[in-house]
Amino acid sequence: MSFSSEVKKELSLHVGKSRHCQLAELAALLAWQTDNELLEEKVRVLLHRLFSVNCLEEDEKRVYEAVKMWDDEKAMPYVPGEVDGILLQQSCCKRAFIRGAFLAGGSISNPNKSYHFEVVCQQRKQAEQLQELINSFGMDAKIVERKKHYVVYLKEGSQIVDILNVMEAHVALMNLENVRILKEMRNSVNRKVNCETANISKTVNAAVKQVEDIIYLRDTVGLNSLPENLREMAELRLEYPEAPLKELGTYLNPPVGKSGVNHRLRKISMIAEAQRH
Repeated sequence: MSFSSEVKKELSLHVGKSRHCQLAELAALLAWQTDNELLEEKVRVLLHRLFSVNCLEEDEKRVYEAVKMWDDEKAMPYVPGEVDGILLQQSCCKRAFIRGAFLAGGSISNPNKSYHFEVVCQQRKQAEQLQELINSFGMDAKIVERKKHYVVYLKEGSQIVDILNVMEAHVALMNLENVRILKEMRNSVNRKVNCETANISKTVNAAVKQVEDIIYLRDTVGLNSLPENLREMAELRLEYPEAPLKELGTYLNPPVGKSGVNHRLRKISMIAEAQRH
């Protein structure tokens, strides 16, 4: 399963607690009008919670009236360029709407390869509204025209972390953060390899392995499962991933020498290996 599919699966299971949030997400799903199994199930869940029906046809007029997409003159639903702003007044509703838009028209690249988030929109007004909502959370979404569609996108890793948080995809956010930490560490290693001795390179690679082991323990059994001296060491290594052992030891209270730091980190790695098996 791709990273994008994992994010969508997680979001498809998340339903806002408030009626106004559920209406905002339903409005996005109906505005983008994309068909797939995940979306159909999400729409069914929202319809059941909001209107006690299982499909649009059971009470089409009431559903579309609730999301401000009913044409009284023609007695039929319509999809406006922009969703009525009354549905998007609260921050939680904006989050729900962005979540629905991404579920219906979005994708996100594999973070191991690149950082790219986008939502494809049918109309410029739709794209501009989504851009404004995303940017209201302190991001810098852009719009580009592509094959008669308008694409709202983000390209920086930190902003993609932010948008996952906005959409409340917390599991995906944690996975992305782990990838970012390791990528940044490896990039640092590569820079050092080009200008420093093999000895320093070996030291940094060891630090990368230590961070990987600590992250693994954090995400499986939790760092609180470690003895206090090892937990303190693990937290320090995450805080100072590139610090040499001697420097790490000075941050402890009382300070510990290089060999003592190395001993604790080796114990942590041994626990991680045992946990993996």
